[in-house]
Amino acid sequence: AWSIERPPGDTAGCTFCHTSSEERCSTCHQRHQFDPAVARHSEQCKACHWGKDHRDWEAYDISIHGVVYQVNKWNPTQFDFSKKLSDADYVGPTCQYCHLRGGHHNVQRLSTVYTSMGMSNADRGAPLWKEKRDTWVSVCDDCHSPRFARENLQAMDEACKDAGLKYTETFKVAENLMLDGMGEPMPKDLAPDWSGQHIWSLKIGAYHDGPKYGGAQGESGEFRMSNCSDIERICFESVGYWMTYIMKGMAHGSWNDATYCDGSFGMDRWLVKAKAASEQARRFTALEKKTGINWVPSEFWRKGDYLEQLTGTRIVKEFPGKTIFDLCPEPGWLDT
Repeated sequence: AWSIERPPGDTAGCTFCHTSSEERCSTCHQRHQFDPAVARHSEQCKACHWGKDHRDWEAYDISIHGVVYQVNKWNPTQFDFSKKLSDADYVGPTCQYCHLRGGHHNVQRLSTVYTSMGMSNADRGAPLWKEKRDTWVSVCDDCHSPRFARENLQAMDEACKDAGLKYTETFKVAENLMLDGMGEPMPKDLAPDWSGQHIWSLKIGAYHDGPKYGGAQGESGEFRMSNCSDIERICFESVGYWMTYIMKGMAHGSWNDATYCDGSFGMDRWLVKAKAASEQARRFTALEKKTGINWVPSEFWRKGDYLEQLTGTRIVKEFPGKTIFDLCPEPGWLDT
């Protein structure tokens, strides 16, 4: 929802990828060429799989594997793209070698503990994930020992666990501020979200449930990138960007990405920013209370530059007292 609930011009990059790769073979195989040898190059994935919230290309490109690929990709004795994906024909892994192994086109089949691109806290060692983890190791042991593969998988687990602790603490700072009525602005002071309700943007299902967060039980808010308080945006970026960097970096052997390049170091910085923003809001509230100031949010929070064009505001205007869940109540409608 943080992407689609914006004007079309804002989401040109989103729609270009999500209406091409999921529907057309030519996204990877290129029209007028349609050569498997072309589709086996890692650059074919680069057009879509890069950027702040899905940093796959950057993680691979600056990893040890990516460097091996860039140095040797023009040498057919090292990378023979005319042949099917096989360890005998590649001196190092490409995106396709690991993710499209055996010609299988389900990229996530050979990933491990996906959990929303690393943005969810999860017990990565739970039995639920055992088969995927074993399969992940079986890909690595084409070139490495199983022990080496499992040690790197454990390193990723530890990095993701540390990121989860920071994620939880950052959200808790924002949550406490909102529950104490000191979030600026509060959800009630904002334009309605995509559902036509005033739900706290970080109310993600069972993580933050109950009427004090807005919405019905089990209902999720919208991860807003705009029209939200600064501390909520900080939380979004901490999880949507830096936590993703950590998971993607560790999964691809790009340890610099997972640490210095706005990975764990970025999460540290954003946690400090969240704490500072919370402390400042509490100090302002105390001063306002002492001096008798009644702060009223500016009108632009209720309207924004374009929010009247979007779903939530239209529902409020055209169907007073209704939400999108009232208007589209049949089972499964949201999934499609």
